[in-house]
Amino acid sequence: MSKIVVLGAGIAGHVAAAHLRRKLSKEQEVVVVSPNSNYQWIPSNIWVGIGRMKSKEILFPLEPLYNKKGIGYKQAKVTTFYPEGDKETHKPFVSIEYVVGEQKGQKEKVTYDYLINATGPKLAFDMTEGLNPGTNKAYSVCTYSHAEHAWHALDDLIQQMKKGKKAKILIGTGHAKSTCQGAAFEYILNVEQELRRHKVRDKAEIVWIANEPKLGDFGMDGMLMSYGSNIMKSSEMVEMVFEDRGIKWIIGAGVNKIEDGIAYYENLEGEYLSETYDFAMLIPAFSGHGFRAFDKEEKDITDKLFKGFMIVDADYTPKPYEEWSVQDWPETYQNPSYKNIFAPGIAFAPPHAISKPRVSKNGTSISPSPPRTGMPSGITAKLVADNIIDIINGKKELHHKGSMGNMGAACIASAGYGMTKGSGISITTFPIVPDYKKYPDTQGRQLSKTFGEIGLAGHWLKMALHYAFLYKAKMKPFWWLIPE
Repeated sequence: MSKIVVLGAGIAGHVAAAHLRRKLSKEQEVVVVSPNSNYQWIPSNIWVGIGRMKSKEILFPLEPLYNKKGIGYKQAKVTTFYPEGDKETHKPFVSIEYVVGEQKGQKEKVTYDYLINATGPKLAFDMTEGLNPGTNKAYSVCTYSHAEHAWHALDDLIQQMKKGKKAKILIGTGHAKSTCQGAAFEYILNVEQELRRHKVRDKAEIVWIANEPKLGDFGMDGMLMSYGSNIMKSSEMVEMVFEDRGIKWIIGAGVNKIEDGIAYYENLEGEYLSETYDFAMLIPAFSGHGFRAFDKEEKDITDKLFKGFMIVDADYTPKPYEEWSVQDWPETYQNPSYKNIFAPGIAFAPPHAISKPRVSKNGTSISPSPPRTGMPSGITAKLVADNIIDIINGKKELHHKGSMGNMGAACIASAGYGMTKGSGISITTFPIVPDYKKYPDTQGRQLSKTFGEIGLAGHWLKMALHYAFLYKAKMKPFWWLIPE
């Protein structure tokens, strides 16, 4: 009998646990460790953040589902890794600390035969001075509770605007190294449409602020895409959308400090500037959780497991941008030192950024970190689960592979909520990490598989995916037929 422990119950962790439980016999034990009591469909947080959905519509409790499906569940946070065990426990284990109930504060050693680290990122608000959700008029949509708070504040501002107040709204990234520009992009378009719906758009100045060197970079070095019968750069598409919506933009901006209604930033020209606002939603930097690891003699071996995020089968050799290659990116998400440990989704350490790194004239790095959210998280989680299943069934080689350098992704960005007046921007890209050698004339991507569309159908598709993926996450009949 094997015991597989999954750390985290977000998209990657939940997908991995679901596939493991479905495909393995009941003799094999699957255990999820997560400090969260609920599963949340994170892409719909933006709709909570504009008051169009309630939190209960995008989440469900984990424990009843896991009990029903035969998945062990511990509501706890992992603190330390012991991949060789210690002097008392000879099996590898993780040390966890319970976060609720009578067991709150208690620690436990959870042994494993295979470990999937799907802990995702730490929302590192503390990396930007004063950026704390709900303070200084700045908010977040990174969790459903953050999104709820954002909506309450935005709704209050809308009511003031209905009484004649003029306001400035600032949305984008809150750190020079932030990723997840896509979530902020969706939110700014949804906020703009809600202001029109409430008939206060003329009272608002809306400003996009981001660390991107160009609009539409999205931490992916931008893209050249098919748009209808035309060929268009993603920067041109986003500029077209922003101009149509009357949204101003500030790019190449590394926000470094937030005060009450003021965002301070440095730009690539080395200028130190500020922007005032009445409401802001700024995506924080993402970081690793600061986990420590020890061998059986209690010697610190953190550097064997972590490089901020978890080390996997990537090429981490420092290289200049000109030498970056899709071959640098991992394929199996297996730790090279401990072959029974895997890290899909955001939990793995990327070998380098995807966008060309840029520094200001003062030497400050202002450049998006690489995104690994959404579709890539689900795909990599499933392939990790399938490889563990193969190993348990006696196969020695890892046959399931998927690099972001040969993997495509589809993103449906909401551009406004509404069954008749809504809008969505549907974008597919292949590969996620541009391959400039294979596709030298199309900015590293295959043009036939990299395209964008804008319209009402995009909103319907985004809504359909909301219900489909919640159905899948609840492991309802034939859930596995819905692709990652």
